[in-house]
Amino acid sequence: MMRGRITISACVLAALCAVGLAARTQQPPAAQPAPQAPPPAPTGYKDTPMQPNGKWRVHDDDRPRPVVVKPGPFVGLPAPSDAIVLLGPNNDLSKWQMTQGGGPVSWPIDAAGVMSSGKGMIRTARNDFTDYQLHVEFATPSEVKGNSQGRGNSGVFLNGVFEIQVLDSYENKSYADGQASAMYGQYPPMVNASRPPGEWQSYDITFTGPRFNGTTLEKPALVTVLHNGVVVHANQAFLGPTMHRQIGTYAPTNAKGYVGLQDHGNPVRFRNIWLRELKAAE
Repeated sequence: MMRGRITISACVLAALCAVGLAARTQQPPAAQPAPQAPPPAPTGYKDTPMQPNGKWRVHDDDRPRPVVVKPGPFVGLPAPSDAIVLLGPNNDLSKWQMTQGGGPVSWPIDAAGVMSSGKGMIRTARNDFTDYQLHVEFATPSEVKGNSQGRGNSGVFLNGVFEIQVLDSYENKSYADGQASAMYGQYPPMVNASRPPGEWQSYDITFTGPRFNGTTLEKPALVTVLHNGVVVHANQAFLGPTMHRQIGTYAPTNAKGYVGLQDHGNPVRFRNIWLRELKAAE
């Protein structure tokens, strides 16, 4: 009788041990550490080439940032009767193509004509613009993510190579020649006329393409830019084509080209884009 009791107790003990072992083996895995945020984007550089004036480096972190000017209320500017409507109040993207490969544009667009930046740069199908007035409306994301150049970044390319920067520059420190409405890598805007994130903004650009005599540059590209109705560049000459951390060299192919919109990995919206070709007065 005693031997039976001992046998039963041993069995119970073995069962309890098995249950405890199973419980230990079925414990949830240890919590994984939270993913680390990407490092902040640089607000400038000190190892880039000097600009031709010898005063500032390209993207110089020490270059003074433009003072902030609050623009007036937003007013949309409808296309005049002689304008080429590149992006109107519908979902027509027939005047655009992908820059790489020339295929149909893959950027999403809604029925109201609001286009959101997607993967890959896009450009106008026409590539022979020279002198023109260009109106562009854009909005950086209302949800702020990133900093410096990693926040609401895109760009408007004139003749395909001269960039007017698009960026969320509302309370966002970045290098002066790379903030919103800058002639990227060359000249900061006179003032920072940016609106808060998510609000619609406008660029009104008058551009004159460069002139060449054969392969010799006779006259550089000139640009006047109004950001939200505020003049930020007045007939300013481009030093050369736009490049990151350097300045490009003029080439006769820059004399005419397309209008391009940049993909920089940030969701930026565009609408109401139109262009008027300009001719000298007779």
